[in-house]
Amino acid sequence: MSRPAEYFVTPADYLALERRAEIKSEYLNGTIYAMSGASRNHNRITVNLARRLGNQLSGKPCEPFINDMRVKVSPTGLYTYPDVVIVCGDPRFEDNQVDTLLNPTVIIEVLSDSTEAYDRGEKFAHYRALESLTDYLLVAQDKPRIEHYQRQSDGQWLYSVADGMEAQTEIAAISSVLRLIEIYDRVEFSDSGDVAEHSASSK
Repeated sequence: MSRPAEYFVTPADYLALERRAEIKSEYLNGTIYAMSGASRNHNRITVNLARRLGNQLSGKPCEPFINDMRVKVSPTGLYTYPDVVIVCGDPRFEDNQVDTLLNPTVIIEVLSDSTEAYDRGEKFAHYRALESLTDYLLVAQDKPRIEHYQRQSDGQWLYSVADGMEAQTEIAAISSVLRLIEIYDRVEFSDSGDVAEHSASSK
């Protein structure tokens, strides 16, 4: 989160402002936080995730959204915009504007230097309060790596890592598999000043 506005805002006022705003903001406990912009790699990864998941979810009762689907964590009051969110079954929204989702099944965040600590810590703590959430994934943009948290039947979260271009991670709740060679298609990694472009089409 970046510097907040220094006055109390109600959730209703936040939504009214946000629906007219050109720049997205998060909201928590009466405070609005402007969200930072995304890098080229961040955008490419997000698009690749949406494309691969969209293809795999075709014909299934699950729907992916990217960037602009606001999520409300009702138990904590956080309003935020995951990079990718998937809802299975009937989506529930806060009001008839159908732009604030209440029951996400899977949330994916693409990490950046400015948000990584938040995504790993405070934000994940909020997300864990969502009873509907089964999976939370953190996707690096500076190397091929996906960290995956899966909610277990006892409420604990199982952690796993997919590391390297040949790796993959399965999201069992939505019967989908993310292959890193596809998620990092056309993503450029900088290594000691050299830039290498990885393309799934070259495999």
